[in-house]
Amino acid sequence: MPRVTPLFGEFEHDRDGEHRKDQAWLDDAFSRSKVLVLTDRFEAPIDESAGAPRIAWRDSSAVSADADRLYLGTLDGVPHFAVSARRDLKADQWVDLRTIGEALSVADRGLMVEAVALAQWHARHKMCPICGGPTSYREGGWSTFCEVDRSPHFPRTDPAVIMLVHDGADRCVLGRQAVWPEGRFSVLAGFVEPGETLEAAVVREVQEEVGVAVTDVEYAGSQPWPFPASVMLGFTARVEGPQELRLNDGEIAEADWFTREEVRNLYGWGDPAERTGGRSMPGAISIAHHLMKAWAYGELG
Repeated sequence: MPRVTPLFGEFEHDRDGEHRKDQAWLDDAFSRSKVLVLTDRFEAPIDESAGAPRIAWRDSSAVSADADRLYLGTLDGVPHFAVSARRDLKADQWVDLRTIGEALSVADRGLMVEAVALAQWHARHKMCPICGGPTSYREGGWSTFCEVDRSPHFPRTDPAVIMLVHDGADRCVLGRQAVWPEGRFSVLAGFVEPGETLEAAVVREVQEEVGVAVTDVEYAGSQPWPFPASVMLGFTARVEGPQELRLNDGEIAEADWFTREEVRNLYGWGDPAERTGGRSMPGAISIAHHLMKAWAYGELG
């Protein structure tokens, strides 16, 4: 069972896969749907009139009838779609998912995560990867079809492991990527290679990044990360053998061991009188945030 539940791992809508192949049903559903407009930068219209920000959903009559439609499913029996379009003046502001995700309701956030993930795939796969021919939407945007070689294509998700490495007692490993500013630390992560298990990816990535061997690899939770097309699979792992950290692959600029209390204080979670930081990274939309916080309070490891 998952031991952490990241914000992007929460959903309230029904994806309703059974209706994706029924074009007549989709056409009728669109006529009575709520529609999320996304720009080419994957920004959504936000309504702030009620205090808390929420997506400014549009009636289908307010968007172009020719727009390619992405069927997201139903919420409270109402069909929801997404389309790509330009900004207009019918919203308080236009904001991307990274910026607004934490502030949205579970329902709006779950639908926007799905919409952005699917829209990102379409933006990067406009032509057939086999012959280069033009493709068209099928199944409510959940596949495309090549008009030349007649091949179908489906969205892909890149699995990545993200792991809280600990010593079996009161310390964990945090690292700073070379592209991050000074003082910004998080847990280790990396993509799963072809032909590799998730557990093997954890072991390999830790060895490559900080030069230690790990065992007791345990699943902790997951979340979609549509920037552009990943699913983050969270784990804990215990160091086995020497605990000296050695930076090997150049991705990590620095790494160190931190106690639970140090993690709490570093990220502003501990006693206000003892805080040494209050970092904005990792943010609450990231599974890294939830892995670190759960470990810092003794819920993991």
